[in-house]
Amino acid sequence: MDWSTLKSSRKLLLGTTNRKKLIELNAHLQPRGFELLTLADMPSFIDVEETGTTFLENARLKGKAQSVAQGLWTVGEDSGLCVPALAGDPGIYSARYSLQPGQNADATERAVIDQDNNDKLLREMHSVPDPQRDAYYVSAIVLCDPSGNVVLEVQGQCWGRILRQRRGTQGFGYDPLFEVIEYHQTFAELGLNVKRAISHRSCALREFLRQLDVKLDR
Repeated sequence: MDWSTLKSSRKLLLGTTNRKKLIELNAHLQPRGFELLTLADMPSFIDVEETGTTFLENARLKGKAQSVAQGLWTVGEDSGLCVPALAGDPGIYSARYSLQPGQNADATERAVIDQDNNDKLLREMHSVPDPQRDAYYVSAIVLCDPSGNVVLEVQGQCWGRILRQRRGTQGFGYDPLFEVIEYHQTFAELGLNVKRAISHRSCALREFLRQLDVKLDR
């Protein structure tokens, strides 16, 4: 594997238009001298159908497709919320949990869809007793070279529980309902520094960067 282009450019493409994910990833990558772009920075980009059955499969699909289309080293990331009391739902469908079959999740309507997703989760868990409201976030991250080869892949988790009403205004997705028990706060209440330390994405990123440092130091 030729890592020379990544060593020299220090440029990575994040295979999403989600700028809130960009903020969280940049907190880890910028100190190492990486410039992180999103698809929103590209003149054009392709929509990748997430047909995988796991977070890791979907991360691979996104990373491979966008790396080839843009000719850049690309980070593919897929994440979501899993609730054991709901047989693992919303799982890989977290971003489109409230949508009808065939309905697309338009990025410009993301905030509205997040609200609808949270509403549905609250409805589905209405009768779930407090001791059974455990949940965990999952983040799968892959790195693809410009030819679409997967060269790194990792996963991270963060456990918490689902509240009965929203708390906090930061974050995105299910963050206002996801309480980290040790902190007695939701992801939407915790500041970026704390979230950077404990989140599923941050756990995956730390392992991702550990492996990447080994590759680039060769």
